[in-house]
Amino acid sequence: MPKMKAVVKVKPVRGGAELQDVDIPTLGADEVLVRVQAASICGTDVHIYEWNAWADRRIGSVNLPQILGHEVAGEVVEIGSHVQNIKKGDYISSETHIFNPGDLQSLLGQRHIGKNMEILGVDRDGVFAEYVMLPERVCWVNDRSIPPEFASVQEPLGNGVYAVLGENADVAGKTMVIVGDGPTALFATGVARACGVAKIIVVGFSDYNLDIARKMGADHILDIKKTSLEERRDFVLQQTGGYGVDISLEMVGGETPIREAFTHLRKGGRITAFGVASEAQVPIDYNDSIVFKGAQIHGINGRKVFDTWYRMRGLLSGKRLDISPVVTHITALEEYEKGFDMLMANPRKTAKIVLFPDNAELKAAKERLAEKTDMPAAD
Repeated sequence: MPKMKAVVKVKPVRGGAELQDVDIPTLGADEVLVRVQAASICGTDVHIYEWNAWADRRIGSVNLPQILGHEVAGEVVEIGSHVQNIKKGDYISSETHIFNPGDLQSLLGQRHIGKNMEILGVDRDGVFAEYVMLPERVCWVNDRSIPPEFASVQEPLGNGVYAVLGENADVAGKTMVIVGDGPTALFATGVARACGVAKIIVVGFSDYNLDIARKMGADHILDIKKTSLEERRDFVLQQTGGYGVDISLEMVGGETPIREAFTHLRKGGRITAFGVASEAQVPIDYNDSIVFKGAQIHGINGRKVFDTWYRMRGLLSGKRLDISPVVTHITALEEYEKGFDMLMANPRKTAKIVLFPDNAELKAAKERLAEKTDMPAAD
């Protein structure tokens, strides 16, 4: 069998991953084989790499070894016998929620939250490899003007797009608080600016990431290290005529940021719930925060398939959205350990890290990004 290099989680311990030579996947009838050009590291990958309680419960040691990663851009090099719409040579990314077409949610146009879906890199081998096999139904053809280092991060970018736009994309001229300064929150900041949100207030704690938030278009930064909740509430009220914001994005999870997101929301406003709390039971003032406020609560799990992807392609290829400040480091696939170490460091000095299996692809990406940023390599 032909071999490829891949980052494989082999042990249910912190780290526990190895760069191995493994078999190139065997193609199924409705699948495509993709040569990976770029793959980026996500917070979910960090959970699996650390092998925390979620990873042990969600994946389980019995399912190891497994190739890590789920954010990808690459070229289709082979197609299965039943593939109809994807061609050899297509430049694609993948929706990571591998939906079951027979699910009720799929039939109702909610394919991103299907009951029986699989998650790429969680329920099956992922993309930290030279090649990956993907079902045709989750492949999205990219505009070739979008370079691999940006095309590979469309999965979390899509979370940001969906969080900002909600179900109706009614955001132009409105006010917004974004609670959180992680990569998806930073993407959301840029999307909000590109889509005409009138005032964007970002609440966070990382000096490094809050500086990126400014570059992405935040009008105001509220550092939780330097301000109290009461001070932040008063500031938001001052900026919104005493009403609170039209849209509040909770991008962290946990009791404190969830309470903050509700605090800043005006009556009748929309709160987007994206952050995943470590404890599922989170106390909240049900009466005043939801019922009497008339709050619209929008849970975000993934991206709208493929509405969100269509909008991302337009924003990126049309040069309406520049995400280069968020893609802070690029490096070779072999350097994955350094990438994970950087993402687990405290304080963290990185946002999105993109891995390249091919050195020529990496060199080209460095040259492209050198023209836009002062980006260092992850070395």
